[in-house]
Amino acid sequence: MLAQISDDGGVEFARPDRPLIRADDRAVVRGDAVFETLRAAGGRLDNESAHLDRLEGSAAAMGLPVPDRAAWTELARQVTAAWGARSEGMLRLVYSRGVEDSGRPTCLAMMSSVPESTLRHRRDGVRVVTLARGLAAADHADAPWLLVGAKTTSYAVNMAAQRHARAIGADDAIFLATDGQVLEAPTATVVWAVGKTLCTPPVEAGILDGTAVRALFRRAPEHGLSTDIRRAWVADLHAADGVWLTSSVRGAVVVTAIDGQVRGDAGLTPRVQSAAGL
Repeated sequence: MLAQISDDGGVEFARPDRPLIRADDRAVVRGDAVFETLRAAGGRLDNESAHLDRLEGSAAAMGLPVPDRAAWTELARQVTAAWGARSEGMLRLVYSRGVEDSGRPTCLAMMSSVPESTLRHRRDGVRVVTLARGLAAADHADAPWLLVGAKTTSYAVNMAAQRHARAIGADDAIFLATDGQVLEAPTATVVWAVGKTLCTPPVEAGILDGTAVRALFRRAPEHGLSTDIRRAWVADLHAADGVWLTSSVRGAVVVTAIDGQVRGDAGLTPRVQSAAGL
């Protein structure tokens, strides 16, 4: 299911006989766009406001015009209403610079079913490998062109990391900084437990501000879990009582092995997944 924000600010659903995006759009030829992915369930979107906040932040980092919040909200809600409550869905919002020199951004929404692999990972967990990211653990405020913390569509490195992980027998990866600090996964935030305390790296380490982990941490006390923001190294993950990858659609997925070393979760996964809203 596809729709866009039309020139007059309304919502226009795609017709089969009409292209929705031009082949020379900057999103296609340059990856010059930002995006958000939201989970839809029961006809509602999870953490909608937080995702739109982050879309605005990513757009600012990219030098894109300020998104029309009301138009994006209406786009997301109309697509979700059209999808209905028939099944769990995955809504992707894409905000592109548009065609070169046109001065007109492209604003798209795409709803699809949650992939079977996502459902399998929720149920069975994932094996991860640690991979060097080649950047220091810093916010890189002195190098804004690196777009650290912006959710851009330039995901080639992230996808290559996941392909490499699968090629060597794992399911996903965790990026490490040049000094070995834990950063994030290609499409998720890293969370680990020390006793009943859930921990995650600070965004100042140069990672995306995860909407899923913020929602998890907000609800964690209701499930008897405390939270902390702290830096960590691989040894801390191996010593942890549990490790999870959190993202908007997958929720909290338990890590069952790191670099080939099998690990447990101290029985915490049901509680963590419940706090994550799944």
